Amino acid sequence: MLLAIDIGNTNVTFGVFRDKTLVTTWRIETDVNRMPDEYALILLNLLQLQGTAPGDISGVALCSTVPPLVAVFEELCQRYFKTKPFMLVPGVRTGVRVRTDNPREVGADRIANAVAAHHLYQCPAIIVDVGTATTFDVVSKEGDFLGGAIATGITTAAEALYRRAAALPRVELVHPKQVIGTNTIAAMQSGIVYGYVGLVEGIVTRMQRELGSRATVIATGGYASIITGETAIFDAVNPDITLIGLRLVYEMNQPQPEGGATTRGTG
Repeated sequence: MLLAIDIGNTNVTFGVFRDKTLVTTWRIETDVNRMPDEYALILLNLLQLQGTAPGDISGVALCSTVPPLVAVFEELCQRYFKTKPFMLVPGVRTGVRVRTDNPREVGADRIANAVAAHHLYQCPAIIVDVGTATTFDVVSKEGDFLGGAIATGITTAAEALYRRAAALPRVELVHPKQVIGTNTIAAMQSGIVYGYVGLVEGIVTRMQRELGSRATVIATGGYASIITGETAIFDAVNPDITLIGLRLVYEMNQPQPEGGATTRGTG
């Protein structure tokens, strides 16, 4: 079994693959102050509930946008799974050419998303990852990562509104009953949710225009469900696309039989 770990700013997402099938996933809150043993206690309990022992894990694939936690999870993997995790970092084989000004600054999760999109969907494709930040990643017909856009995340914006406006409360992000809010909370929920729907629709439409062709639009990320029901802009919703891309890159970087084919790198 392969354990895939996506360390994000808001959540750490775990996925267990049996062969090529994702059999289970979990999300826990990211906490840079947790020690390796604390994360291990949570993870091992989750695995046990699913009937998986540490010895069943034959490999670990890891990507991270939180640098302080890389060493924490490396120690966890070596201590509890007796293996050094594979890291999705610049220079490993991905099958995706990164066509940006500085390929090394592109987040590992965005590369994983591009790999999975090229493998699973008709390209060109636009992946909208709704998390702490909302990222828009563009993959060409040939599977190249062309670049994208980064916007403030929906929950980040909502929290900023609460903190910077003294008279406004913190609100739950739910689907508004109507656009015209008849009280402060309803008005805030409408402005935040429909404001983000407009942001996503606007950026995706401009990207489609720049590409000059119809792209498959895929939603992912921990907060995608807040907006996907409010717009027809998406062709697919895949909450596991990062984990799937991570598995694909892991497999590409395993030792090949003599005479095996090579795969394009990230640069």
